[in-house]
Amino acid sequence: MEGDNIAVGLDIGTTKIVAMIGRKNEYGKVEILGIGRTKSLGVHRGVVNNITQTIQSIQQAIQQAEANSGIEVSAVTVGIAGQHIRSLQHSDYITRNDVEEVIEDDDIDNLCNQVHKLVMLPGEEIIHVLPQEYKVDGQSEIMEPRGMSGGRLEANFHVVVGQISSIRNIGRCVKNSGLELNGMTLEPLASANAVLSQEEKEAGVALIDIGGGTTDLAIFKDGIIRHTAVIPFGGNVITEDIKEGCSIIEKQAELLKVKFGSAWPGENKENEIVSIPGLRGREPKEISLKNLSKVIHYRAVEIIDQVYLEIKNYGHEEQKKKLIAGIVITGGGAQLKHLKQLVEYVTGMDTRIGFPNEYLAGETDKEIASPTYATAVGLVMDGLERKAFEKEEKLLEEEAEKASEEENIATAETAMVEDGDSHVTNAEGAEEETDSFKNEPVKQPKQPARPSRNVVERWFDKLKDFLDNAE
Repeated sequence: MEGDNIAVGLDIGTTKIVAMIGRKNEYGKVEILGIGRTKSLGVHRGVVNNITQTIQSIQQAIQQAEANSGIEVSAVTVGIAGQHIRSLQHSDYITRNDVEEVIEDDDIDNLCNQVHKLVMLPGEEIIHVLPQEYKVDGQSEIMEPRGMSGGRLEANFHVVVGQISSIRNIGRCVKNSGLELNGMTLEPLASANAVLSQEEKEAGVALIDIGGGTTDLAIFKDGIIRHTAVIPFGGNVITEDIKEGCSIIEKQAELLKVKFGSAWPGENKENEIVSIPGLRGREPKEISLKNLSKVIHYRAVEIIDQVYLEIKNYGHEEQKKKLIAGIVITGGGAQLKHLKQLVEYVTGMDTRIGFPNEYLAGETDKEIASPTYATAVGLVMDGLERKAFEKEEKLLEEEAEKASEEENIATAETAMVEDGDSHVTNAEGAEEETDSFKNEPVKQPKQPARPSRNVVERWFDKLKDFLDNAE
């Protein structure tokens, strides 16, 4: 069984399902203990469309990871993506009764709870409520309001919304695979955690995760997530175009894309040709690499244009919202030759390929540190963070209980000493004294501040209840 310091990330993608087991080493880096990868059969554009096939694929990936690591998996952190995900900006406020009291976690929780009550379109539910910056009594640009005092607490929120049926289907697949759901995270956020540095998030950066069925976007500025979007096509549409354009089967189209494909047509000379074996004794097919890269180029430009439109919608062209660190591309699609140059050409922004190696232990296998596994690494990191948070919260609760008990004992002892004479002289009086002491409210010690969490996920408990009751 996995221990307290081990977490499992489950990336349910359109082309592959990855189960990754990891733990934190003594240097705070993530050590990958085992990995399982299977072809994803029941997922289309990030959404489950065949529960039975998805369950089989999940079980195979988990079994592989268990065999690799020798660790039995019981709970996983799963990623949510898909074309149903959208995001919006929202401002809200609460009025506090006691102006003199400082702002605490409870006030921020109340404010976030209020946002969770927003009315969405039918069938949609709020997944993440991510506070941007706060205002206290009109004073703006406050990043950390805890400890300040004021009557009106206001905040701008980045709200991520998704189709509840799609999310529940992912939950069902995990549960029916015999696994417990430890947490759910938006996949662009998981990928961002794995490949972006804190400096990039501060300077302003757009992370583009090109998967098989979808392309995810996450924009950060001043260390805060500002915009997320899921574009409903990825690497698979490029393969589809090659298949149609060259009249070949999908397997051959995928191989052509990976081995010979380029997003920049000028790279290939007219006479460069690749020969593909024909089906069942048919003549082999000759395909010009220049034509191949033209097909790839047109589709890649279309994907980049869609992403760039989202970056413009965020407001990248405003001076205050400028993304100084440019673009980071990750995911399986990021390995397409000359894609970096094409992204720079279309957007005019600095671009690099994102490898999830910054947070991985030094001796990690090169294959695991590839952009393909960025989301899985991010989910493992999220799972580890979640466990550390729960451990810390448990310790704080125990400390609070201990402090409360000590205070009760101290109060009782003081009362006994003060009322010592009446206990000796008068039995009835003693009874009255102790009773009056019992009824006196015991002053509770102030609870230690609990660690704040980057993502407020009240809905996750509701989802868990729903899945438990649906059995």
